[in-house]
Amino acid sequence: MISWLKGEGKDKDIVLSSRVRLARNIENIRFPHLMTVPEANQVKKTVSDSIINNSISNSRYKMYEIDKLSPLERSIFVEKHLISPNLLEKPELSAFLLRDDEKVSIMINEEDHIRIQVLLPGLNIEEGWEIGSRIDDLLESNAKYAFDERFGYLTCCPTNVGTGLRASVMVHLPCLVLTGFINQILQAVSQIGLTVRGLYGEGSSAIGNLFQISNQTTLGESEEEIIQKLKSIVFQIIAKERAAMESLLNNKRVEIEDKVYRSLGILQNARIISSKESMELLSNVRMGINMNIIKNINLDTVNNLMIETQPANIQNQAEHELTVLERDVKRSEIIREKIRS
Repeated sequence: MISWLKGEGKDKDIVLSSRVRLARNIENIRFPHLMTVPEANQVKKTVSDSIINNSISNSRYKMYEIDKLSPLERSIFVEKHLISPNLLEKPELSAFLLRDDEKVSIMINEEDHIRIQVLLPGLNIEEGWEIGSRIDDLLESNAKYAFDERFGYLTCCPTNVGTGLRASVMVHLPCLVLTGFINQILQAVSQIGLTVRGLYGEGSSAIGNLFQISNQTTLGESEEEIIQKLKSIVFQIIAKERAAMESLLNNKRVEIEDKVYRSLGILQNARIISSKESMELLSNVRMGINMNIIKNINLDTVNNLMIETQPANIQNQAEHELTVLERDVKRSEIIREKIRS
């Protein structure tokens, strides 16, 4: 079970997760792409002392240094969305703190000195912001941030200057894809200052009909305005996905049922299945659950499988290095076990 997926969240049938990320830098220390190892260690110590050794924080955190993790361990953390792929680029400089429930991670020396990430199931952007803001206050009480009265928080990339806030939701939109309206929706979203990415953020593709929608600008708007704007658009997208779902059920029920049951049959019986194929089939089954076509499989089971069947997570369950074929065989075994006929 993926820890951060546990718990309820609004509109969880369509919104898999909400993420809030705050970018911060410590004054008078060079950005990570220019910093030395001693400077990197200074940032690590500041963050660690502020969070782990602070009695105000009621949660338990563990620190992981990237250069002390194996390549497999690094990939697992990325696949579980606990850290970004960019954190791995300079392992000798980077680290992260992870809360015991895995809903909070604090990345150190990624693109910026500090990236506070809160990850929650369903549509929970406000709660994510409240948690992130409390951690931010705790860090700021022990470190002087790079801040300008006019521009706000100063960051390595100009697009993060201002609030430093990136709020995003991961939405599952199979019905909009099937009805052909998805491109129209995504174009409209991009025209109002939001951006759409794939499963692993910038540069990744939208596999399994999963799309990550986030704010594009952080300057000129308050945190509350950014969150409310994102929420407003997400509510509209949810409504359009549900309308597309209703249309498909009313006009193409047999074709949809065939698609869903074929996907379920393959997942329950296949002996070899790739990561890409499993995501596509799990997406169809997830759609079938939301349409009440499939009644005996839990939505949380499918959500977890979408992460647990990624390559590094599959490898982690084996006692020796797996070939691509062996991973595909193992993946099919795990899915058959979780989605029994």
